[in-house]
Amino acid sequence: MNQESGRSMIEMLGVLAIMGVITVGAIGMISTAMRTQKRNSVNDDVIQMVTGVRQLLGEYDDFSHINNATIFGAIGMSNKNPYGGSYELNVNPANSHQFIVSVTGLSEGDCKYFVTKAWSDSIGYQMSNGTQGGAAGNCNDLNGKNTVYITYGE
Repeated sequence: MNQESGRSMIEMLGVLAIMGVITVGAIGMISTAMRTQKRNSVNDDVIQMVTGVRQLLGEYDDFSHINNATIFGAIGMSNKNPYGGSYELNVNPANSHQFIVSVTGLSEGDCKYFVTKAWSDSIGYQMSNGTQGGAAGNCNDLNGKNTVYITYGE
């Protein structure tokens, strides 16, 4: 009698199925990690911009001197964000003692995340006694062109 060794086709298919399930799980985890990293990067960038604006323009009574090129050059960062959009700094047209940080190019889900996130140093968060996130934005564009506005100042 011959003893045959090796794997059957069914055993190989079982191994491939298990590897497929593991791969799908890994892809989901990597996607979640990348989304979290982008969100953390935007948060850090906004903090850096706000700190830079306050340091550069703190001696003035208002923020009407905001110039995007000058500010981003002075604080040493790019105006590009991790979502492929950009950051913009503008004086609030209704109050020159406030400035607005805009984050463009967001997906619907990320836009909603940033609108509801607690921007603790923002005007909206402070005026609501911490009950609102402090940002505003229109998150209805499904093509990844949503914008979030966060107002800082007095």
